[in-house]
Amino acid sequence: METIQKDSVTFDESQSMKVIREMIQVSQKRLKNDGILFILWGWYMFYTRMMSFVLQKIVYTHQIKTAIDYFGIAFTVFTLGFSIYYLIKQHSKVKTYIGISLRYVWISLLVCFSITNMIINNVNHSVNFELQHPVFMVFIALAIVITGGIIRYKPVVFGGIIFGLLALGCSYLKLNEQFLLEAIAWLVAFVIPGHILFSKRKS
Repeated sequence: METIQKDSVTFDESQSMKVIREMIQVSQKRLKNDGILFILWGWYMFYTRMMSFVLQKIVYTHQIKTAIDYFGIAFTVFTLGFSIYYLIKQHSKVKTYIGISLRYVWISLLVCFSITNMIINNVNHSVNFELQHPVFMVFIALAIVITGGIIRYKPVVFGGIIFGLLALGCSYLKLNEQFLLEAIAWLVAFVIPGHILFSKRKS
Protein backbone atom coordinates (compact mmCIF):
# COMPACT_ATOMS: atom_id res chain seq x y z
CA MET A 1 0.00 0.00 0.00
CA GLU A 2 2.83 2.37 0.90
CA THR A 3 4.58 1.59 -2.40
CA ILE A 4 1.46 2.47 -4.35
CA GLN A 5 1.18 5.81 -2.53
CA LYS A 6 4.85 6.62 -3.24
CA ASP A 7 4.38 5.77 -6.90
CA SER A 8 1.30 7.98 -6.95
CA VAL A 9 3.21 10.90 -5.41
CA THR A 10 6.08 10.42 -7.87
CA PHE A 11 3.63 10.29 -10.75
CA ASP A 12 1.88 13.45 -9.57
CA GLU A 13 5.18 15.32 -9.19
CA SER A 14 6.32 14.13 -12.60
CA GLN A 15 3.06 15.21 -14.20
CA SER A 16 3.16 18.55 -12.40
CA MET A 17 6.68 19.27 -13.65
CA LYS A 18 5.64 18.30 -17.17
CA VAL A 19 2.68 20.70 -17.02
CA ILE A 20 4.93 23.49 -15.70
CA ARG A 21 7.47 22.90 -18.47
CA GLU A 22 4.73 22.98 -21.09
CA MET A 23 3.35 26.22 -19.63
CA ILE A 24 6.81 27.80 -19.74
CA GLN A 25 7.29 26.69 -23.35
CA VAL A 26 3.89 28.11 -24.33
CA SER A 27 4.67 31.39 -22.54
CA GLN A 28 8.09 31.69 -24.16
CA LYS A 29 6.68 30.98 -27.62
CA ARG A 30 3.91 33.49 -27.16
CA LEU A 31 6.31 36.14 -25.86
CA LYS A 32 8.45 35.76 -28.96
CA ASN A 33 5.35 36.25 -31.11
CA ASP A 34 4.35 39.19 -28.92
CA GLY A 35 7.53 40.91 -30.09
CA ILE A 36 5.40 42.20 -32.97
CA LEU A 37 3.48 44.36 -30.48
CA PHE A 38 6.72 45.77 -29.09
CA ILE A 39 7.77 46.61 -32.65
CA LEU A 40 4.44 48.10 -33.68
CA TRP A 41 3.91 50.26 -30.59
CA GLY A 42 7.59 51.18 -30.42
CA TRP A 43 7.59 52.50 -33.99
CA TYR A 44 4.21 54.19 -33.46
CA MET A 45 5.35 56.06 -30.36
CA PHE A 46 8.70 56.84 -31.98
CA TYR A 47 6.93 58.28 -35.02
CA THR A 48 4.43 60.40 -33.08
CA ARG A 49 7.07 61.85 -30.75
CA MET A 50 9.59 62.43 -33.52
CA MET A 51 7.00 64.17 -35.69
CA SER A 52 5.99 66.35 -32.74
CA PHE A 53 9.63 67.44 -32.56
CA VAL A 54 10.34 67.74 -36.29
CA LEU A 55 7.21 69.72 -37.19
CA GLN A 56 8.29 72.46 -34.77
CA LYS A 57 11.68 72.68 -36.45
CA ILE A 58 10.87 72.80 -40.16
CA VAL A 59 8.82 74.91 -42.52
CA TYR A 60 6.21 72.89 -44.41
CA THR A 61 3.33 73.47 -46.79
CA HIS A 62 -0.34 72.90 -46.11
CA GLN A 63 -0.29 69.86 -48.40
CA ILE A 64 2.59 68.27 -46.49
CA LYS A 65 0.86 68.93 -43.17
CA THR A 66 -2.35 67.36 -44.50
CA ALA A 67 -0.48 64.29 -45.75
CA ILE A 68 1.26 63.91 -42.38
CA ASP A 69 -2.05 64.25 -40.54
CA TYR A 70 -3.74 61.60 -42.70
CA PHE A 71 -0.80 59.24 -42.31
CA GLY A 72 -0.87 59.76 -38.55
CA ILE A 73 -4.58 58.92 -38.41
CA ALA A 74 -4.08 55.82 -40.57
CA PHE A 75 -1.10 54.71 -38.46
CA THR A 76 -3.13 55.14 -35.26
CA VAL A 77 -6.11 53.20 -36.60
CA PHE A 78 -3.87 50.40 -37.85
CA THR A 79 -1.92 50.17 -34.59
CA LEU A 80 -5.04 50.04 -32.43
CA GLY A 81 -6.91 47.74 -34.81
CA PHE A 82 -4.07 45.25 -35.16
CA SER A 83 -3.40 45.25 -31.40
CA ILE A 84 -7.04 44.53 -30.57
CA TYR A 85 -7.22 41.81 -33.23
CA TYR A 86 -3.96 40.23 -32.04
CA LEU A 87 -4.91 40.26 -28.36
CA ILE A 88 -8.36 38.79 -29.04
CA LYS A 89 -6.83 36.11 -31.25
CA GLN A 90 -4.20 35.19 -28.64
CA HIS A 91 -6.74 35.35 -25.81
CA SER A 92 -8.92 32.76 -27.56
CA LYS A 93 -5.95 30.39 -27.86
CA VAL A 94 -4.39 30.40 -24.42
CA LYS A 95 -4.35 32.35 -21.17
CA THR A 96 -1.04 32.70 -19.39
CA TYR A 97 -0.10 34.13 -16.02
CA ILE A 98 2.42 36.36 -17.78
CA GLY A 99 -0.16 37.75 -20.19
CA ILE A 100 -2.61 38.53 -17.39
CA SER A 101 0.14 40.19 -15.32
CA LEU A 102 1.21 42.42 -18.22
CA ARG A 103 -2.38 43.45 -18.80
CA TYR A 104 -2.66 44.66 -15.21
CA VAL A 105 0.63 46.57 -15.47
CA TRP A 106 -0.33 48.59 -18.54
CA ILE A 107 -3.94 49.18 -17.50
CA SER A 108 -2.64 50.45 -14.15
CA LEU A 109 -0.29 52.76 -16.05
CA LEU A 110 -3.20 54.38 -17.90
CA VAL A 111 -5.09 54.83 -14.61
CA CYS A 112 -2.00 56.43 -13.03
CA PHE A 113 -1.79 58.85 -15.95
CA SER A 114 -5.34 60.03 -15.31
CA ILE A 115 -4.92 60.32 -11.53
CA THR A 116 -1.59 62.15 -11.83
CA ASN A 117 -3.05 64.56 -14.35
CA MET A 118 -5.90 65.37 -11.95
CA ILE A 119 -3.49 65.82 -9.03
CA ILE A 120 -1.29 68.24 -10.99
CA ASN A 121 -4.35 70.17 -12.13
CA ASN A 122 -5.81 70.32 -8.59
CA VAL A 123 -2.55 71.55 -7.06
CA ASN A 124 -1.42 73.98 -9.76
CA HIS A 125 -4.89 74.76 -11.15
CA SER A 126 -3.34 74.26 -14.58
CA VAL A 127 -1.37 71.61 -16.45
CA ASN A 128 2.34 72.25 -16.87
CA PHE A 129 3.21 70.06 -19.85
CA GLU A 130 6.96 70.50 -19.32
CA LEU A 131 6.46 68.89 -15.90
CA GLN A 132 3.75 66.43 -16.89
CA HIS A 133 5.69 64.92 -19.76
CA PRO A 134 8.80 63.80 -17.79
CA VAL A 135 6.59 62.53 -14.95
CA PHE A 136 4.57 60.42 -17.38
CA MET A 137 7.82 59.13 -18.88
CA VAL A 138 8.89 57.95 -15.41
CA PHE A 139 5.64 55.97 -15.10
CA ILE A 140 6.22 54.47 -18.56
CA ALA A 141 9.81 53.59 -17.60
CA LEU A 142 8.53 51.79 -14.50
CA ALA A 143 5.98 49.83 -16.55
CA ILE A 144 8.66 48.87 -19.07
CA VAL A 145 11.07 47.65 -16.37
CA ILE A 146 8.29 45.62 -14.72
CA THR A 147 7.35 44.19 -18.13
CA GLY A 148 10.94 43.18 -18.78
CA GLY A 149 11.12 41.58 -15.34
CA ILE A 150 7.91 39.62 -15.82
CA ILE A 151 8.95 38.24 -19.19
CA ARG A 152 12.56 37.76 -18.03
CA TYR A 153 13.92 39.75 -20.97
CA LYS A 154 16.91 41.93 -20.07
CA PRO A 155 16.91 44.20 -23.18
CA VAL A 156 13.47 45.47 -22.14
CA VAL A 157 14.62 45.99 -18.54
CA PHE A 158 17.68 47.94 -19.69
CA GLY A 159 15.49 49.86 -22.12
CA GLY A 160 13.18 50.83 -19.27
CA ILE A 161 16.12 52.05 -17.19
CA ILE A 162 17.35 54.18 -20.08
CA PHE A 163 13.78 55.44 -20.54
CA GLY A 164 13.80 56.63 -16.92
CA LEU A 165 17.18 58.34 -17.28
CA LEU A 166 15.97 60.14 -20.41
CA ALA A 167 12.88 61.22 -18.44
CA LEU A 168 15.24 62.89 -15.98
CA GLY A 169 17.06 64.50 -18.91
CA CYS A 170 13.75 65.83 -20.21
CA SER A 171 13.26 67.83 -17.01
CA TYR A 172 16.10 70.12 -18.13
CA LEU A 173 14.58 70.76 -21.57
CA LYS A 174 11.70 72.56 -23.19
CA LEU A 175 8.69 70.47 -24.22
CA ASN A 176 9.65 70.16 -27.88
CA GLU A 177 13.14 68.87 -27.07
CA GLN A 178 11.54 66.45 -24.60
CA PHE A 179 9.70 64.83 -27.52
CA LEU A 180 13.04 64.10 -29.20
CA LEU A 181 14.38 62.34 -26.11
CA GLU A 182 11.19 60.35 -25.72
CA ALA A 183 11.37 59.24 -29.36
CA ILE A 184 14.88 57.92 -28.69
CA ALA A 185 13.62 56.26 -25.51
CA TRP A 186 10.92 54.32 -27.37
CA LEU A 187 13.48 53.24 -29.95
CA VAL A 188 15.76 51.85 -27.24
CA ALA A 189 13.09 50.39 -24.96
CA PHE A 190 10.61 48.90 -27.43
CA VAL A 191 11.71 48.92 -31.08
CA ILE A 192 15.16 47.34 -30.75
CA PRO A 193 14.18 44.72 -28.09
CA GLY A 194 11.01 43.98 -30.06
CA HIS A 195 12.93 43.22 -33.25
CA ILE A 196 15.37 41.01 -31.32
CA LEU A 197 12.54 39.15 -29.57
CA PHE A 198 10.50 38.67 -32.73
CA SER A 199 13.53 37.41 -34.68
CA LYS A 200 13.80 34.52 -32.18
CA ARG A 201 10.21 33.33 -32.63
CA LYS A 202 11.24 30.29 -34.72
CA SER A 203 14.07 29.25 -32.45
